[in-house]
Formats: sequence, C-alpha cells, structure tokens
Amino acid sequence: MDYTVSGRDIILCQPDFDLDETLDCGQAFRWAKLPDGSYEGAYLNTPLHISCQDPKEGIFVLHDTDEETFLSKWYRYLDLETDYGELKRRFSEDETLARACAFAGGIRILRQDSWEALSSFIISQNNNIPRIKGIIGRLVEHYNGYPSVSQLSEETAESLAFLRSGFRAGYLTDAVAKISSGELELDKVAAMPLDEAEKALRSIRGVGPKVASCALLFGMHRTDAFPIDVWMKRALERWYPDGLPECVKGYEGTAQQYLFHYIRNHQE
Repeated sequence: MDYTVSGRDIILCQPDFDLDETLDCGQAFRWAKLPDGSYEGAYLNTPLHISCQDPKEGIFVLHDTDEETFLSKWYRYLDLETDYGELKRRFSEDETLARACAFAGGIRILRQDSWEALSSFIISQNNNIPRIKGIIGRLVEHYNGYPSVSQLSEETAESLAFLRSGFRAGYLTDAVAKISSGELELDKVAAMPLDEAEKALRSIRGVGPKVASCALLFGMHRTDAFPIDVWMKRALERWYPDGLPECVKGYEGTAQQYLFHYIRNHQE
C-alpha cells in the first residue's frame, strides 16, 4: 500500500482491491454505486466518495478527505494493513480456492464498527440487499447518522415501525437492551474464543449462527468466523465434505468470501 496527498484527495495505490467485490458483496450495506462506477458510503458517520482511477495498477482516489482522516479511519476500515496477496498465495495451495482467488481477487474484509455490523446483520435476516439498504437508509435518515446503542435505548418495536423492518425491530431492541444493561459487552465478545463469542451473540433474540458469525467476521474482524448460508452449504458439500483445508486456518472467514463470491457468480 502506498498513498499520496493531492489537494483534498488521497491517491491510493493498493493491489488486491476491487470496489465492486469489496463494497457491493453483502458485507456492508451503506455503500451505493454511482453511475460512473465510483461509490459513496460511510464508516460510522464519516462519509466517503471513492473511485478507481486505474484498475490494472490498483490506483484509487478517496475524494475530499484529508490525510489524518485517511490514516485514522479509512486505513483501518479498508484493512489496508493486511497483505491479501500473501493470503491468496496461501489459500491457493488448495485447487478450488486458487480458482476462487483468481476469479475475485479484489475482495477485502472491511473492518466495520461492531455495533453497526451486528445491528445491520440483525436487520438482514430473511431479507434481500435492496430492502436491507432501504431499512438501514431510513434508520440513518431518522437519526441523521447511524445511531449508537444509547440513542436507540428508548426505542420499542412499535416506535421503530417507520423502519418497515417487520419482526426484525423486536430483535434489534433486544440487542439494544442486552448491550445497554451490560449483559453483553461487544469488546469482550470480540476477544472470546470463537464458540463462546458465537454463543454470547446468540443470546440476542433472533440471532442465529449465521448472523453471529457475520457480526464476528465483519464487525469484530474475527477472520476465523465462517458464516454459512445456502451458498456456503453447497460449497462445503461440493468441495470440502471432509472440512476446510489447512491452508485457511485462522482465516476461514476471509477464505469464505472468496468461495462465496465464486460459487454465486461463476458457472463452471
């Protein structure tokens, strides 16, 4: 990774990064693709407009942001400290993963806020991406930014009717109640052994294995978490009936993203 400051923009040189594969793959729901192929979105409540200037060379422009904000927020959020080239080399010891990494080599795991990721995936249950984005958009508009747990502490399922999120509003308020009371501390959950962390998150009403794993992977950067949905069940049955290969150990969740994108979009 290398970058330069150009006026009010940051010019980023970053291989192993693709905007579509990272920002529009279902791991985050506040990014919108513009007609020119660039994206607008936000981390917590800091907005960003990012575009790809040269996909072959991996040159990106982070528009209208300063060096301090880039280093304090976007460097971490975009996981620029991780060498994805090395991870792909490691994963490619496995034949199937080699094909998956070659097919969608620009995937990165965003380092999202733990509360925003947890609440977003609670909202995502049995939902499609456009509707998820609509619900989260209404939430952000109502609060003029993504609301914290404390901002939501007085809400009820009934008062959240404006979200038009159905049964998910009750799940959301249960999560708020458990975190507000101290029954669930997300910082502590992030540091727990994986099975204990999943169990803790599943104490929230409506949170099952997939939502818990997504919250851990995308909101707490637990790269050992491995969300399983219908696509990943197919991938495991087809390619890994005896379990994942040793080359992904500790990064099962990162490998999952390559496999997920591959099996959904590539027809052999």
